[in-house]
Amino acid sequence: MEENIKASGKLTIVLRDENGNIKEERTHDNLVVTAGLEHIASRMVGTSSGVMSHMEVSTSSTAAAAGQTALLGSSLTGGRQALTTYSASGAVVTAIATFDAAEGTGALTEAGLFNASSAGTMLCRTVFPVVNKGASDSMSITWTITVS
Repeated sequence: MEENIKASGKLTIVLRDENGNIKEERTHDNLVVTAGLEHIASRMVGTSSGVMSHMEVSTSSTAAAAGQTALLGSSLTGGRQALTTYSASGAVVTAIATFDAAEGTGALTEAGLFNASSAGTMLCRTVFPVVNKGASDSMSITWTITVS
C-alpha cells in the first residue's frame, strides 16, 4: 500500500479601481513550502504554532522554492494584511485578504501566507506576472489550499 499526502494551492487575485470596477482577475498555482508542511504536521499534534493569519504581497520575481521562509522582495507599506476570512471545508482551506487603497501598492509579483503580523511561519509562496496596483486601487486575494 502506498499513500501520498500532499498540500497544493491556488490563489485568485482581483484588482479593482477606485470605483470598484474589476481591472484584472487571475488565478495562479502556488508552492506549499517546507516550513508550511512542517507547520501543518505540528498542528496535528498540538496548537503551539499559531494558525495562518496574514497575507503579504511584494515585488520579487525569484522562483518559489521549497526552502524559502519569507517573501524575497522589498517590504511594502501595508503589504501584509490580516486575513478577512479563514475557513476549512472538507480538505480545502480558504484564506482571503483585502488590500485597500494605499496598501500593498506597487508592481506586485509575489504573495505569501503567514501565521503572524510580521515574520512568522510562511505556509506557501507564489510568484506571478506583475500586477500593477495603483495607490487608489484595491485588491483581494483568495487562497485555497487543498490537502489530498
